[in-house]
Amino acid sequence: MKKYLDIYNEIKNQIESKELPSGSKIPSVRRASELYSVSITTIQNAYFELSADGYIVARNKSGYYVTSIAERINKSEEVIHKSKCRYNLTGGVADKDSFDLKLWQRYIKSALRQESRMLSYSEAQGEYDLRCAISEYIKEKRNVVTSPERIVIGAGMSSLLNILCSLLDKGSMISFPDKSFEMGIETFKDYGYDVRTRYKDADVIYVSPSHMTRWGDVMTIKRRLELAEYSSINNSIVIEDDFENEFLYNVKPTPSLYALGNGNVVYISSFSAMLLPAIRISFMVLTTKLYEAYKSKIKMFAQTASKTEQIALCNYIRDGHIKSQTRKIRRLYTAKAKYFAEILSEKMPDAKIEIGDNNLQLMITAPFCKSNDSFEKSGLLVNIERIENNVITIVCSPAGIPYDELESVANLIKSAIE
Repeated sequence: MKKYLDIYNEIKNQIESKELPSGSKIPSVRRASELYSVSITTIQNAYFELSADGYIVARNKSGYYVTSIAERINKSEEVIHKSKCRYNLTGGVADKDSFDLKLWQRYIKSALRQESRMLSYSEAQGEYDLRCAISEYIKEKRNVVTSPERIVIGAGMSSLLNILCSLLDKGSMISFPDKSFEMGIETFKDYGYDVRTRYKDADVIYVSPSHMTRWGDVMTIKRRLELAEYSSINNSIVIEDDFENEFLYNVKPTPSLYALGNGNVVYISSFSAMLLPAIRISFMVLTTKLYEAYKSKIKMFAQTASKTEQIALCNYIRDGHIKSQTRKIRRLYTAKAKYFAEILSEKMPDAKIEIGDNNLQLMITAPFCKSNDSFEKSGLLVNIERIENNVITIVCSPAGIPYDELESVANLIKSAIE
């Protein structure tokens, strides 16, 4: 008899191979139970996992439909295959010296020794002790005051957004700052939401105040107060993606929208940037109303984050390592960005080199008369912000590049542009 993971993998492969195309309806739970000769519970578990991973979406009173994830996966694979990328400067890559893996391995081993906990699935909402640790952590760091009960844990932002999409009012209009928020935009579109950009009258407003653009622009305190007041008056839900707040160096600390709001802000954050991209643990704080909706549907959701990693992270936070880790990567990435900017300024005197507010991104503006694939041919993966009147602006992050290779990367950027 097939287990739910077998069914999950079979349907996942059919979606990725486009045997089940985007927008197609898959069999109902009851019909799939008959087709696979398994229990309804087995099918439900498989569908929950597929939904959590963004492969299918449930539409009210209609059934389950395939999302556009296959197109996004194929597009990403095409870019990776096409590009002979040696250096990834788009962000999301960590320096090998930024994290003490041996220390983390000790916490993982300690978690695995908790045999009684390893014998059961993780709580759908996330391990309670980790939610308690997160509650204390965000209260101290961001003045986000909440009980552990309103915190939901997931493996990455995608799984949390899928949950949110099932809780918000269907047919709502949601606004994003710009089109660079591709994952969020596609997720909400898959669920049938009316998605706009820079539209203030939306029912749901998605913002990333500490990283509003790829360049890392930070929302001012004045704008935060205006948004908090506007959303409160108009009864709009604000989704605050607190992406990279820990990396703000060049601006004064700014309060979270959650702390300024009137109970209508969903706060979302992740530990991936502070630890390693491969450690996929994110969390969100639901509003009181959305938490009540979540509780009524909790049987629909399965936990996507590793239980072992959740236990390990809980103890890692409680022992104070998250604070020292934050200080460590701040020092490392600040020094690296400044050093890289100095190298580029020396090699490209006619270029304008700027360091972003978060000290992770550099913006390079320079004369440019080559083709767009000159970076690819040089083995570089960068974000091209714009090309106008023979002037190019690119945004790049040197965070994942070893110190001793920064000069070589600068030479490649110079040759790609000049």
